[in-house]
Amino acid sequence: MTRTISARRGKLRGVDADDAYEHLQRGFRWRVPARFNIGQACGRRWARARPDAVAIRWEHEDGRAGSASYGALQRDADRLAHALRGLGVARGDRVAIVMAQRVETAVAHLAAYQLGAVAMPLSMLFGPDALEYRLRDSGAALALADETSIANLLAARVSCPALRHLVAVGAAQGSGDADYAGLLARQRGDAVDAVATRADDPAVLIYTSGTTGPPKGALIPQRALIGNLSGFVCSQDWFPHTADGRPAVCWSPADWAWTGGLMDALLPTLYFGREIVAYQGRFGPQRAFELMQRHRVTHSFLFPTALKAMMKAVPDPRRDYPGLALQAVMSAGEAVGDAVFGYGRDALGVAINEMFGQTEINYVVGNCGRWRDARGLWHAGWPQRPGSMGRGYPGHRVAVIDDEGRECARGTPGEIAVHRRDRHGDPDPVFFLGYWGRDDATRAKFSGDPADSWCRTGDTAVMDDRGYLWYQGRADDVFKVAGYRIGPSEVENCLVKHPAVANAAVVPRPDPERGAVVKAYVVLAPGQVGDAALVEQLQRHVRGKLAPYEYPKEIEFVAALPMTTTGKVQRRVLRVQEEERARRGRADTPPAG
Repeated sequence: MTRTISARRGKLRGVDADDAYEHLQRGFRWRVPARFNIGQACGRRWARARPDAVAIRWEHEDGRAGSASYGALQRDADRLAHALRGLGVARGDRVAIVMAQRVETAVAHLAAYQLGAVAMPLSMLFGPDALEYRLRDSGAALALADETSIANLLAARVSCPALRHLVAVGAAQGSGDADYAGLLARQRGDAVDAVATRADDPAVLIYTSGTTGPPKGALIPQRALIGNLSGFVCSQDWFPHTADGRPAVCWSPADWAWTGGLMDALLPTLYFGREIVAYQGRFGPQRAFELMQRHRVTHSFLFPTALKAMMKAVPDPRRDYPGLALQAVMSAGEAVGDAVFGYGRDALGVAINEMFGQTEINYVVGNCGRWRDARGLWHAGWPQRPGSMGRGYPGHRVAVIDDEGRECARGTPGEIAVHRRDRHGDPDPVFFLGYWGRDDATRAKFSGDPADSWCRTGDTAVMDDRGYLWYQGRADDVFKVAGYRIGPSEVENCLVKHPAVANAAVVPRPDPERGAVVKAYVVLAPGQVGDAALVEQLQRHVRGKLAPYEYPKEIEFVAALPMTTTGKVQRRVLRVQEEERARRGRADTPPAG
């Protein structure tokens, strides 16, 4: 029997639902127009239809706050587009955007898309070397930077001859070639003559985080936003609808310079004409709850690292923050694990929808708590299985394949892959165009005919008999101990369940007799002391819950784990460190505790 939610009363009622997964998959078809422009879809159409509706509500950690309507957002985007065109930015030029979550960041994206230029978001956390590599590799013509990044941009610019202009924003004004406010003030207010882009035209260039080698620029087409929408809607429990009829409000701490912040939060929220919260400041668990309570946030993308910190710092958020209005949470970037899933269910009151995707093929796998039919009735989605990544979202054909590109039997480990065509034979719009200047890497990403092939993710998983994927790790993170394959995420999830552990990363430590043993790097929760007694306690904890060969033979306590700027643990850094220690005879290994 189908469980329904009364849209009028906003209350869940009924009994457990049948699995709606196949129903949604069979009825889903892609409708991608020949011409499509992200700037028009996310900005101009709402500026015409609902000009006074709030698009972005922003806060700065220093206490400043404000909002921007869709009408104001589009007016500034038109003025900036005129200014950029006057500075020589043409169709196809790369425009670097190196700013925090702020209104000007969204304006820069909309302006670039309307010009047919390629927006290149770069993290404000990048130092001069990281910026120089990406600016040089892409041949970026212009950059916009605020006070979080201007100093590093100026240092990097010396070695980037293609970078003709640097526009300074906010408190950085006066440090670049031109000031953002001055540029806009000098422009006429009429709508820009936007380029009529094709759906296949490039829109965004995002550099991968480099967890498995030098960063590569993934060129994303205009149509990719459409390809993201089925996953976004499902993972946010049928965004923008809410069970109680209140307006949907989205917030995520994910940097808008990354796929997670840009394609999983900012752009899809604007596509649906809803409100997104922008926060400029450092993430903190209590601050996150305060922000969500203050702005009545209904939908959020919270990566596992953030959720783990929130779980440890605020065990009972509904007691401490009674104004929370959360109705859906998506999480991605690392395996969520059942400890974090349980926190979402029991403490936040939401079943966390885990999602999996990559910059190259984003939002392809995940869960969906509920969906709404054409009559306005709510139905249960497909049941979340704690620890599982979920299933392929509507419109995406997902499988686990072997080294030869053949689909693996259910229950057999392999590499997660997404096919160029959906189950109806239609092209999947989510696919990237290729790696910037790296045709070899683009070809290596696919298995078979480029037009009708599997795209490899480099992540390993098992697919069960109902199509749920169970993550094992990056292909280069999975390792063997005494002939057993070890997926680090399972051990890490077990460690995090212990109250003394705030975060953990598991890697192989080379061993002359056994080849490798399991090594855990552990970040302690506040107030905990890492000593030999705790090492033994954690080993017993894991040994009692997982297979005997999975418990960490060695535990090292560290202040922090190496992370990418997207919040992913860089196990590769720790693995290389262990290999180097082994070569030196482990003389520099710190004692546990």
